[in-house]
Amino acid sequence: MEIKVIGSGYVGSTLAASLADLGHLVTAIDIDEDVVAAINDGRAPIHEPGLDELIAEHAGTTLRATTTYDSVADADVTFLAIQTPAREDGSIDTGVLEAAAEMTGEALANSGDHHLVVAKSTVVPPALADVRAALRRGLGEDLATDDTGLVAFGTNPEFLREGTAVEDFTHPDKLVVGTDVDWAHERLEAVFEPLLERHDAPVVRTDPETAMMIKYANNAFLAAKVSLINDLGNVCKEFSLDAYEVADAIGLDHRISEHFLRSGLGWGGSCFPKDTAALIAAAQEAGYDPAMLTAAVEVNDRQPERLLDILASHVDLEGARIAVLGLAFKPGTDDVRHSRAIPVIEGLLDRGADVVAYDPVATDNMRERFPDIEYAGSAAEALSGADGAAVVTGWDEFRALDAEFDAMTSPVVVDGRRIVEPTDELIYEGLTW
Repeated sequence: MEIKVIGSGYVGSTLAASLADLGHLVTAIDIDEDVVAAINDGRAPIHEPGLDELIAEHAGTTLRATTTYDSVADADVTFLAIQTPAREDGSIDTGVLEAAAEMTGEALANSGDHHLVVAKSTVVPPALADVRAALRRGLGEDLATDDTGLVAFGTNPEFLREGTAVEDFTHPDKLVVGTDVDWAHERLEAVFEPLLERHDAPVVRTDPETAMMIKYANNAFLAAKVSLINDLGNVCKEFSLDAYEVADAIGLDHRISEHFLRSGLGWGGSCFPKDTAALIAAAQEAGYDPAMLTAAVEVNDRQPERLLDILASHVDLEGARIAVLGLAFKPGTDDVRHSRAIPVIEGLLDRGADVVAYDPVATDNMRERFPDIEYAGSAAEALSGADGAAVVTGWDEFRALDAEFDAMTSPVVVDGRRIVEPTDELIYEGLTW
């Protein structure tokens, strides 16, 4: 099949490369000329394990990139993978997505062939009406939801984790397809037929709005589970109990499972914070206050402050040199969006500390946020002469740290990810144990 993917961020570039790997002819469309040039040169525009190899393999054959919508009408399916950033009140801004939908409609207005436009972007169900309307404006008539029309609209939410996005695409837990038109359902499933032949996964067939609600419910449930285990971990710490021993035991219950039971500093990134905030805002707009989701966010927001309080119980932070180990929101990515390192660094600076930070890949991205703090070239360099250290991201290289702590002025380590091995030489505390 011939497929267009509009937007080449984390979702769009992974989707485009992975669909090309399935044998489809894929064109990535992006307004950023540097991104387009990178893809055409066989380079990934983002840091994502496995993506460079996929793009290098397929660029120039089944995968190419362009800045124009000229070839959209030639495709069978167009995916909209445009970011939907959060506003200050937590609601999502669909303005750029709507513009892309309208331009897609304009490109399809005179095509004369059946075409499926699929929103891959994460959009709260009520806001899909605005995306549909934008597509219709571009088409010039209401064809998007008409069974007899040539253009159909659908949604296909992504369940990709940064750092494992390529693996998640090739081994999905489920495939959710949402359209109101029979032929569109068949076409959308046909896109993923080569994947399902390789990896059997259940297919959920539903309408566009329900498909998107599944995405939000999925992330909200996982975020709430992390916040709950963190809340329980905080209780365990007050009782001087090991939260991880407790978690290991409750994870044996099949109704709970062992997944997402590592208590610590909390969640960040591009999905959980934005999606929970957007769902809360949309629910409140509809007249309902989702108390559990609000509590999950509040627990998550408190965890960095707890780390700072523990650190301050061992070190006078005023004028102290504090090493922050890990800047990405999770290992395996250079993404610092909503990283727990941000409130940790802000809190340290507010308390008068001198911060020296280190991350294997995310330094440049965090430097845009904090240009005036010191950045080290290695964990050993960050720890040398430090009065204390906060472990924020669970990179494997931090697990191997040992003699590097000997160079600290004061060997105080507060571990937000249970990644460092405690020793008798360290003044070591976990966040929830």
